[in-house]
Amino acid sequence: MRAGHVVLRRLEAQRISSTAFTRADEAVAWLGAVQAQDYLGALWAVGLRLVDATERDVERALAERRIVRTWPMRGTLHFVAAADARWMTELLAARPVATAASRLRSYGIDAAVLSRARRVLARHLEGGRRLTRPAAYRVLEKAGIAAAGQRGLHVLWRLAQDCFVCFGPRDGKQQTFVLFDEWLPKAKALPREEALAALACRYFVSHGPATLRDFAWWSGLTLSDARGAILLAGDRIREELLDGTTYWSASDDSGRTEAPRGTHLLPAFDELLVGYTDRSASIDGPTSRRVRGGGIADPVVVRDGRVVATWGRRAGRREVACSVTPLVRLDGAASKGLTRALKRYARFLGLDLVTRGVIRSV
Repeated sequence: MRAGHVVLRRLEAQRISSTAFTRADEAVAWLGAVQAQDYLGALWAVGLRLVDATERDVERALAERRIVRTWPMRGTLHFVAAADARWMTELLAARPVATAASRLRSYGIDAAVLSRARRVLARHLEGGRRLTRPAAYRVLEKAGIAAAGQRGLHVLWRLAQDCFVCFGPRDGKQQTFVLFDEWLPKAKALPREEALAALACRYFVSHGPATLRDFAWWSGLTLSDARGAILLAGDRIREELLDGTTYWSASDDSGRTEAPRGTHLLPAFDELLVGYTDRSASIDGPTSRRVRGGGIADPVVVRDGRVVATWGRRAGRREVACSVTPLVRLDGAASKGLTRALKRYARFLGLDLVTRGVIRSV
């Protein structure tokens, strides 16, 4: 009973069951961050939370610098609102940088290498220029900085932790890198306590009900810092006890679960699952063992917030073919909801949906 109550409130808080957002930057700012190492999946994670949007609309927000793709937390790629990119990265970069220190040393990446990389990349990026990843690697190699075997990516990742570079818009199918200060001149810095309070408020308002450990996992903060951030958020969030577990949520969250529920396609690493260290509200143990990463690494179908299937896509120039593998038996209502969800996804892509043979039996 508690798990069902919690996940229905999360569906509403995360603006999956219902939303009034019409712009990508609104949805991303609301969530705080959207995990985005799976780029195409992350575009849909944003589109899912908009009233009516296409993939091009979300990419336009990236090109117009309203949202940005970078490594702001946990050392992992996310979309964040442009205004949040600096303060969030500055607040959260220290722990992943410390964790990665020995790995960087194993690649021979030290302060001197990073300083040289900074100078050479600045020369090639200044003035609003962009470099694809292969082009950035060639620039580094020409300057005597080895970039093969993941070394180049580690250099770029480390420089992004200093807010020196971030991703720009795509060049065809290639991601590009740009200078952070040129691309996001209005990205603001915040004093540490203000940043901690802002992060806690952003997380619990958009992800609640959630626990202290959920917040610490999502943000990468220590439990001590996460606890302090909750105190700093003050009356913007509220505490409640559900079956002996302490949760926080928005202070104006009434706890009602009357919002439309329904069936939804989630991309891999969607916030409804990856945003919590305890995912039992959305996926039970036996089901999680049938999904990669315990439920986060595969695209999944949720009904009333519970994982009921996995899904995949194969997109062509004019149509998208989707396959669905149920993990539980789907009744008639669930099948109809799934068809609506698939059609909505096809509209997001601007493609025709191939429905023949979509659903495979358990």
